[in-house]
Amino acid sequence: MIERNEVTTNEKVPALVVSGFLGSGKTTLIRSLLDQAVADGVRVALISNEIGELGVDRALLGEGGKAYVELEGGCVCCELADDLVDTLQALRDEINPDRIVVETSGAALPFDTQLNFWRDPVRDWVGDDMAVVVVNAEQLVEGRDLEGTFTDQITSADLLILNKVDLVNPDELEQARKNLRTLEPEAPIVTSTRGEVAPDLLFPPSANKIDRSGPAPSSPPHHHEHFETEILSVTPGTPLAEIESTLQQSGLLRAKGFIESDEGPRLIQLVGRRIEFQSVDSIPSPELVNRVVMIRRTPSS
Repeated sequence: MIERNEVTTNEKVPALVVSGFLGSGKTTLIRSLLDQAVADGVRVALISNEIGELGVDRALLGEGGKAYVELEGGCVCCELADDLVDTLQALRDEINPDRIVVETSGAALPFDTQLNFWRDPVRDWVGDDMAVVVVNAEQLVEGRDLEGTFTDQITSADLLILNKVDLVNPDELEQARKNLRTLEPEAPIVTSTRGEVAPDLLFPPSANKIDRSGPAPSSPPHHHEHFETEILSVTPGTPLAEIESTLQQSGLLRAKGFIESDEGPRLIQLVGRRIEFQSVDSIPSPELVNRVVMIRRTPSS
């Protein structure tokens, strides 16, 4: 990505907020967007808000230099709101991107994240924005975790991406569409496999139409769920079957990480009941290897 140290245009910068429940495919979508941006010569700055502190998403998306900032320790829609605004302004000053992408954690709410674009000083230069919510088609078909955070995300979407449609049959896909439309009657729905969506659908042709000089919209009331993380340490050479058995725990919503198994290096991706062990060409930084971040809801007190 091209870097430059001063702002040379008064054009506003369009912003995309990518949200979705744990394991919906947000990172895969963003990786596709970044690859296309590089091919088109478009400067994209990415702020990623990841649950857990391993930095697995950074390894999956690439370093990105100054154009990639990872915010940890909370959600950009609430605890990290000030950090988000500061980071946006720093990216404007140091990178002067053509587009901004904010990837929220699986627990964050997109509309509350968008409200930060109305705050000083970023309200002066952040242009039109869109909240895209990625939805796992298989999750809809299974009727799994469709309350709370999932519903709050869906109902605040400007665009819904029904992802992983290759994991369901045509009848199930149609039912998933109906279920999604019941939850959110108005937002357009597009389908995708592995997050492949044309960038033109996600960014407005002109970012200068919005006027943020007035008061910000009000946020509807919501219940913010809480999630907890645990790091699973894996002994190098452990059989994949043993790792799979360990991960099949009650209440585990998501798990991801890099391991050195008996069959070679793998990227673990657990979403609900589905566990995938993906081959990788190279091992990331040593502190990431053989450590798997596991995410579950915080038990009610």
